[in-house]
Amino acid sequence: MTRIVIIGGGPGGYEAALVAAQLGAQVTVVEQDGPGGACVLTDCVPSKTLIATSVRKQALLDASMLGVHYTGGPDGDVGGVTADMPLVNRRVKDLARAQSADIAARLAAEGVEVIKAPGRLVDPQVVRAGDRTIRADVVIVATGATPRILTGAEPDGERILTWRQLYDLEELPEHLIVVGSGVTGAEFAGAYRSLGSEVTLVSSRDRMMPNEDADAAEVLEEVYRRRGMNVMGRSRAESVKRTPDGVVVTLEDGRTAEGSHCLMTVGMVPNTAGIGLEEAGITLDKGGFIQVDKVSRTSAPGVYAAGDCTGVLMLASVAAMQGRIAVWHALGEAVHPLRLATVASAIFTDPEIAAVGIAERAIENGEIEANIVKLPLATNARAKMQGFNDGFVKLFCRPNTGIILGGVVVAPRASELILAVSVAVQQRLTVDQIAHTFAVYPSLSGSVTEAARRLMQPMTPSGI
Repeated sequence: MTRIVIIGGGPGGYEAALVAAQLGAQVTVVEQDGPGGACVLTDCVPSKTLIATSVRKQALLDASMLGVHYTGGPDGDVGGVTADMPLVNRRVKDLARAQSADIAARLAAEGVEVIKAPGRLVDPQVVRAGDRTIRADVVIVATGATPRILTGAEPDGERILTWRQLYDLEELPEHLIVVGSGVTGAEFAGAYRSLGSEVTLVSSRDRMMPNEDADAAEVLEEVYRRRGMNVMGRSRAESVKRTPDGVVVTLEDGRTAEGSHCLMTVGMVPNTAGIGLEEAGITLDKGGFIQVDKVSRTSAPGVYAAGDCTGVLMLASVAAMQGRIAVWHALGEAVHPLRLATVASAIFTDPEIAAVGIAERAIENGEIEANIVKLPLATNARAKMQGFNDGFVKLFCRPNTGIILGGVVVAPRASELILAVSVAVQQRLTVDQIAHTFAVYPSLSGSVTEAARRLMQPMTPSGI
């Protein structure tokens, strides 16, 4: 029986463990925090739970335009809708623990051994787990990553925070300064603004989310400004210091921003130091990320890696797929190498942003030839009924064949709507095939089929 040891119990680790157990391997997962890892306990699951709460509150605040009004609330609160942060944060943490428990139960049901201890490689086939030494035929490293700490802006857990420390706050921040306008910064900035905090978002670039679709970022920034957020572009933070009753953020150009709390969202650092990787012959890049190929192999025979510690794409879905691919390859199963061009991603802002396939900038740069259509969400009947005015559906296809190459959706539940586009990209469907597929009327998904119809090529007489 093949013995597989997995260091790390996040999506890359526990999904690999489940596949390995189902294929008859003897599996041990070494995870010091608990099943699900940081993704479930401190990162993805808690943050999306908090965001779901903020979206619900924002919907109540926006209900007046549909004729629903709230009266009799506390003085100074819009519409009398408040967020009970101790209750919100307790629910966030309880849900994370419950999800971890569900994963633990699933692993136990499949016969997977879980050791709660730090893990490290002794050599490519030996893992040290706490006080135990385990010999393995295959090792999978899935140790994840940790929030990056900037010199001069070290978190104290009270006023200067990483996102893992937010859920210990006993009250809603009066004025939250968010340093970093990537995906994480944008998500938390929007959530806390909707929950009732005054929010300043400090972006070092000329726009928020500079690596995402430009049209999507523009829509979201417009929404945020309309809701009262202060978005400071081209403003790189130099330091963050505590004051007697808050924080002051000093920018490189000498300006300052003052608030009650500061949230640092300036990237992630892989958890690869001090666990014996380089000694075991595993190659790391200059950022400390494990170098892997498209079937998750490292440079050391018999050792694979998955998830954020590889830096491939820091998404739970990618981590899980990397872990599964590692097991399939290690056990000699048929396996398709990881195809990043088919990865769907979502940003859980309000409205959400989801994308799959090629990016429009690749078309603009002349790297790929493609036709583009963009439909405003405001023209969709269901969106009008629900009062959704911000967003769009965008599709890209090849000029001659009509094969769908990618798309972007900005809408409520865009993370769900993107599936149709993701299936089209994965299966190389054409706009004609999507256009001839029934969509419910009225529905937001109808904009996907409508966009496909807009991209259909008229038949020429020679093609009849």
